[in-house]
Amino acid sequence: MTIKLTFWSALGALVWGIVLAGMRVSPVPLMRGFGTVYVNIFRNTPLTVLITATSIVLADTMLIELSDRFDTNAFALAILGFIAYTATFVCEAIRSGINTVPPGQAEAARAIGLTFIQNLTLIILPQAIRSVIAPLASVLIALTKNTTVAASVGVLEASLLMSNILEFEADGRTAAFLTFAAGFVLLTLPMGLILGAVAKRMTVKR
Repeated sequence: MTIKLTFWSALGALVWGIVLAGMRVSPVPLMRGFGTVYVNIFRNTPLTVLITATSIVLADTMLIELSDRFDTNAFALAILGFIAYTATFVCEAIRSGINTVPPGQAEAARAIGLTFIQNLTLIILPQAIRSVIAPLASVLIALTKNTTVAASVGVLEASLLMSNILEFEADGRTAAFLTFAAGFVLLTLPMGLILGAVAKRMTVKR
């Protein structure tokens, strides 16, 4: 469940984070303002509050159902909450990468007639993403650990399972803790090593 939750949340956060980064550097004031307000609000909201609010507001107040099954609906709403939160950190990482691209390249692209979208997607973003793979890996590792918060909205997750074991198997507390701690290390360590190697290989030399 943790892997599934992390995968879909990371995928959504990457897409939404890139869109937000584009808004943050957009020449259109309205889009730039929306991106700035969104990032500042969602990044500074506690994740537990956001995940709980997403579930309560969307499911209970707005009666939004993404699935007929209760557990699947709770799972999908939790993913939306993780995407909304994690995308802000992806956005800021990519925006810092955009700032490393020499301004002369954007000016040259404009000089040959490329639009802002073409300039962003063809010239700037490919270089920016290559330069921030390591920070993005840190965001992904943090997301993996943050999935424990999904237990607060009833999504069956590692922390919820661990709490049940601790409640009913008091003698096995140490073993349960070490098992789940080792599980998260096994998930995050290879991820960090692989993305670290990719970051070294893809580094833009200037």
